[in-house]
Amino acid sequence: MFELRDYQKKASKDGFDILRKKGILIINFEVRTGKTHIALDIGRNYNNVLFVTKKKAISSIESDYQTAGHTYNLTVINYESLHKVSGRFDLVIADESHGLGAYPKPSKRVKELSKHITKDLILMTGTLLPESNAQIYHQLYVSHKTPFRAFRSFYNWHKVLGTPATIYTSYGEAKDYSIVDYSKIKEYIKPLLLTYTQKEAGFNSNIQEKILRVPIKESTIKLANRLKKDLVVEGKDEVLLADTGVKLMSKLHQLYSGTVKFESGNSKVIDYSKVEYIKKNFEGKKLAIFYKFKEELNAIKSLLNITQDIEEFNTTDKHIALQIVSGREGTNLSKADFIIMYNIDFSAVSYWQARDRMTTIKRSNNIVYWLFSIGGIEDKIYKAVMNKKNYTTQTFIKDVGIEVPKKDN
Repeated sequence: MFELRDYQKKASKDGFDILRKKGILIINFEVRTGKTHIALDIGRNYNNVLFVTKKKAISSIESDYQTAGHTYNLTVINYESLHKVSGRFDLVIADESHGLGAYPKPSKRVKELSKHITKDLILMTGTLLPESNAQIYHQLYVSHKTPFRAFRSFYNWHKVLGTPATIYTSYGEAKDYSIVDYSKIKEYIKPLLLTYTQKEAGFNSNIQEKILRVPIKESTIKLANRLKKDLVVEGKDEVLLADTGVKLMSKLHQLYSGTVKFESGNSKVIDYSKVEYIKKNFEGKKLAIFYKFKEELNAIKSLLNITQDIEEFNTTDKHIALQIVSGREGTNLSKADFIIMYNIDFSAVSYWQARDRMTTIKRSNNIVYWLFSIGGIEDKIYKAVMNKKNYTTQTFIKDVGIEVPKKDN
């Protein structure tokens, strides 16, 4: 039978004490330190527990529950299927809770989850406030026991605890609600919080990040430059349109990694330089490859022996390819020799979570390779996300030094 480590046993006890007093517990433990085991152990104090997670993590959580020998009633479901759940639960566990943090308005996911929380709530995340302190409001909003219940809405909350600001996009001027001083919200969330680092848990792992600069085809560079200049490229059968800052940023991001999505919705691989580089330089190594755009997966599959199933990856000599957003959470890639980032996401969350997927308590060295096309925009995105900032359209327009037409209101 599985047994918790000493620090996990203490966390389970301390966590339940917080729940008895406050009704909400935030388990803000770093990746791979055992948040799931702790939450499931706390579940022993309840009769009916709902565990909400990503679809691909369901089987792993159910396995952990069985291995630990728990006997309480457990329902594990993905966020997208929450509407199918019926019955009352005395504990709800929300995995990767930073995904509930959209603002200024609550997301559909938040509204659906709040319907099922009648008593206690555990929020689990390794990155509680990955991009903005404003992300805390709706994570706690799902519970009627939120420490922010004195505030009528996010807007009222931000008026008191935040700082008003303005951002300028290709669509014009907009209010920026991202600035919230942590010192002002700390008193509200500290009584609910359990934190633990990999170092405290006994991890001696060292994550090295190495940037590999890949030369791409001259024709790809010319196409990207033409799109930046004209904002539209018309071919015989397809049209490539970038008439807003958002679209131009997305199209260039695709192009520099060798793919393109046309105005018709059709996609195509136009440059195999990155996957050719992987095949040439990583022969004999077991790889976990993160890609961003769907067509990049087709490029990767064309030259490498790929699976997208974690069990098959762990039991065969195949490499695994995962979409960077859907694959960044709840995935153990400790069997990989290296992680290859085929492309980079605009989100800081994707950066911090994907890079930690090889880490285990027994593994001392982990290497993440970033493939940046020479002349591309990946460098600029990397600088933003490693500083825990999203790469925005506003930043892109400034970096590239171009003007794009504003959309009429």
